[in-house]
Amino acid sequence: MKNIIEEFEKTQINKNIPLINTGYYIEIKIWILEGKKKRIQKFDGIIISIKNRGLNSSFTVRKIINNEGVERVFQTHSPIIKEIKIVNYNNSKKSKLYYLRNIKNKNLNIF
Repeated sequence: MKNIIEEFEKTQINKNIPLINTGYYIEIKIWILEGKKKRIQKFDGIIISIKNRGLNSSFTVRKIINNEGVERVFQTHSPIIKEIKIVNYNNSKKSKLYYLRNIKNKNLNIF
């Protein structure tokens, strides 16, 4: 039974995802459903955490909108993600950048 689940998960894994790490400034294009229409929306920000759990992998992206911090968690192998583009990268020494939540009135695009 366990082998059947592992084989199914291997077929669902998305191969078009670049190698990303915490501290990277990325731009994500995702599919949004509005009624019967389907459109692409862009979300860009800094990756503050990554959870590697095979098919259940996820990463958290943070950005500042109107002096308010907005965080969004994306499933790495989700079908709603069309494209992930690395805009800028910073080699961070920490695996979780939760200290960025306490920074107020700063532009996080410096990374």
